[in-house]
Amino acid sequence: MRFPEMILRLPDWVERFLSEREYVFATVQERMRLVIELSRLNIENGTGGPFGAAIFEQKSGRLLAVGVNMVVSSNCSVVHAEIVSIAIAQHILGHYDLGSKGMPAYELAASTEPCAMCLGAITWSGVRGLVCGGRDQDARDVGFDEGLKPSNWVRLLEQRNISVSRDILRNEAKAVLLQYHEQGGPVYNGRQGSI
Repeated sequence: MRFPEMILRLPDWVERFLSEREYVFATVQERMRLVIELSRLNIENGTGGPFGAAIFEQKSGRLLAVGVNMVVSSNCSVVHAEIVSIAIAQHILGHYDLGSKGMPAYELAASTEPCAMCLGAITWSGVRGLVCGGRDQDARDVGFDEGLKPSNWVRLLEQRNISVSRDILRNEAKAVLLQYHEQGGPVYNGRQGSI
């Protein structure tokens, strides 16, 4: 039996969008504006859910990779924006560990706090920082099941030397989630919140 190949390809609009921008984002607010705009454009272009993410060099703010949610368009529940940005960054660098020796410290900016799956991916990715816009509860409020996460997840990441900043432009990030909900975007939880 031959198995199909899965290729992770960002929607075409992403390249056009990025070509109009600088690739250095000096502040966490600039980085968050980028990922919120990715999440907004993802729903406006009909290419996925209301989530965006990007990997930056933590110190310089140089953009390495971006990701958008592609669950529905790819028919794959694991291609969340964070997972996509991490996978693309690792592919670009040719290494599975974004924190390996000799590399700059990388930071993941996500339009919404990570779900349970993405929290695990962040832990293993090698990033040294996480910047979040919307809260977990903001995603739950529009119907998304974020999974079972420990209540002390921030402290657990910090114990692994991964800094965490929350509520960066939260209102703007939350507005995209609400836009998606108001437009009737599909909420693609496999079990609709049941265990």
